[in-house]
Amino acid sequence: MHNPDPSKIFAVGLGFMGSKVLLSAIELELFTVLGGGARTALQLGERLSLHPRSIADFLDVLVSQGFLSREGDGATALYANSADADLFLDKNKPSYIGGIFEMANHRLYGFWGELTEGLKTGRPQNEIQTGGDLFAELYADENRLEEFLHAMAGAQMGNFIAFAEKFDFGRYNTFCDIGGAGGALAVQVALRNPHLRCETFDLPAVKPLAERFVGAMGVSDRVDVTAGDFFEGPLPSADVVTMGNVLHDWDESQKQTLISKAYDAVRPGGAFVAIEMVIDDERRTNTMGMLMSLNMLIETEGGFDYTGAQFDTWARAAGFSRTEIVPLTGPTSAAIAYKD
Repeated sequence: MHNPDPSKIFAVGLGFMGSKVLLSAIELELFTVLGGGARTALQLGERLSLHPRSIADFLDVLVSQGFLSREGDGATALYANSADADLFLDKNKPSYIGGIFEMANHRLYGFWGELTEGLKTGRPQNEIQTGGDLFAELYADENRLEEFLHAMAGAQMGNFIAFAEKFDFGRYNTFCDIGGAGGALAVQVALRNPHLRCETFDLPAVKPLAERFVGAMGVSDRVDVTAGDFFEGPLPSADVVTMGNVLHDWDESQKQTLISKAYDAVRPGGAFVAIEMVIDDERRTNTMGMLMSLNMLIETEGGFDYTGAQFDTWARAAGFSRTEIVPLTGPTSAAIAYKD
């Protein structure tokens, strides 16, 4: 017998409240401040310029969510980062993943308020509404571009590391990441596979930012940074060609074009890999993958996330002989297509 319980409805329907608390905490750099040690609410309020009225509610919500811990009660209570928040949300640590949440706070949070309009019209609800172009605007402003690149790197770093460790590069000599943004994937592959010659390829505006990152990671001697448009001309050739968070930006025809170009770029016996939130074929369990597909409605003209079966269809149409889906972290997988 079913016992009626609206708790899940409340949790999802009002979930934006808890989300915004975390996003504001990241914007305020609360976790970075607490990376230096526990503090009282009064100390945090002074450091972050917060009004005293709601600081206890703000901090205790984060305690209840598991992002902070609290020792004691009242004015002398000490707040500290949880282990995960300390590792992933302290800007002073190389494991920081907050860039994606900074972008979500600055851009996506407001745009998602127009989801109903997007569902009715099939049109993006971001800068394109006012005649702009998402990628053109991002790439025209170096500060916004750098924030975007940090966001993408933070969102995918765990998956890039998992892929670099799980995929068997032993029989390959060359690697190229198409749409490689700041070079995060190429760097992780190079660090874990010293025998490989690697390349990261993106638009010219990205090149100086990628070169700085590759240099800072100490792999400039093995990671080439090259520039071009992946819709214009052939892609760089390599044994293993990857695209991380690229295919889902485009409509089905454009996806097929990119996969076909990847087939031409992959050397015989090599592989093409798409790293994204591949949706389960039954479309029942990968909620985040389907939410990301809705985000493509908000952000792009025709983009959507896809299932492993769809990837297999497109890959075989391009000429690849077989495919497999390799889970990475959370909702993300590596969709791999092999070339004979």
